[in-house]
Amino acid sequence: MTQISLTVDGTQVTDDVEPRMLLVQYLREKLGKTGTVIGCDTSNCGACTVHLDGRSVKSCNVLAVQADGHEVTTIEGLATDGELHPVQEAFRECHGLQCGFCTPGMIMQTVDLLAENPHPTEAEVRLGLEGNLCRCTGYHNIVKSVLYAAEHAGETQGEKAGAR
Repeated sequence: MTQISLTVDGTQVTDDVEPRMLLVQYLREKLGKTGTVIGCDTSNCGACTVHLDGRSVKSCNVLAVQADGHEVTTIEGLATDGELHPVQEAFRECHGLQCGFCTPGMIMQTVDLLAENPHPTEAEVRLGLEGNLCRCTGYHNIVKSVLYAAEHAGETQGEKAGAR
């Protein structure tokens, strides 16, 4: 066993883990962060995407011990004070999900994409999400959701309500 200490969704945690435990397993099995989905175990689908020190990573491709001393944000950590993150709100508003299996990874990748490129074109969105697969082929509404999030970045819930 190896002891690790990291911050997950703003909370400092210290645990003993097997050196071969994947970060996705640690988040789900030890911390109950089941929004991080196990999709393929081969880093092909992106359903397990989380942020490690603010950058998106596929958590099935990272060992928990590699996250020692770092900060991890999961889909559960995006909402604050009961308010959805703007990207979560955009996916809700534009129906950027079907079965929902890929949605956490898509949202986490989108947050990273928009941090690097706040005003992407449709082609840039498609390129930025290419490592995340939607089994339902709901890409049209996913791309629409990302573009909506970029367009409405910085709006508060009150501003949106007043605009309606």
